[in-house]
Amino acid sequence: MVNYILLFFIYSFLGWIMEVIQGFIFNKKFVNRGFLIGPCCSIYGYGVLLITLCLSHLKPYPISLFFLCILICGNLEYLTSYFMEKLFHARWWDYSKDKININGRVCLRTLTAFGLLGLLIIYILNPFFLNLLGKINNNLLISLSIVLSFIYIIDNIISLNVVKNIKITANSIRDNTEEITEKVKEILLKQSMLTRRLIKAFPNIKIIDVRKKIMEEAEKIKNRISNLEKK
Repeated sequence: MVNYILLFFIYSFLGWIMEVIQGFIFNKKFVNRGFLIGPCCSIYGYGVLLITLCLSHLKPYPISLFFLCILICGNLEYLTSYFMEKLFHARWWDYSKDKININGRVCLRTLTAFGLLGLLIIYILNPFFLNLLGKINNNLLISLSIVLSFIYIIDNIISLNVVKNIKITANSIRDNTEEITEKVKEILLKQSMLTRRLIKAFPNIKIIDVRKKIMEEAEKIKNRISNLEKK
């Protein structure tokens, strides 16, 4: 159990490093990526745990492993995007510009990367890290996992309050235009350091105007009723 907890933090940290490097390549500057304040991208940690727990027995079958890694990580990314949008009324990433994508939440480019990374994890990284952890005193590992878990929980609580601020700010703007995202960003960039960090971490964030969506759905229902009455 302790090893799995530590694997989560190891891969969350490695995921953060990968995101930072990618951001540096494209933006030529350091950006603290992810929802959390600390150097941790949880989605990578959860993805690796799912792959490790569900697919390790498929090590003799690399092709099956590749596609199942895509399936698991693709679903994780899609559901994370969906529920974060519903909870906080914001689209945190959008792959709509990629030729092959599903509702802009996942795309072929990232799915292929998930499959390849899954193979790297199962065949190379997991054996290395588990062997390394096996050489460390168990009491030290337990203490380390407790400390990291405590820090992680505190970080989640603080970061969650920062993210909620985006929803509150968006709801305070009485505007039903496409400019709402830019207006929210402009307001948030003038707020606390933690809020500014989050906006910079997700430069392509899109604020969802819930009022507009409700009106659109209401109009669709109205049209359906109208069509039924005509029949």
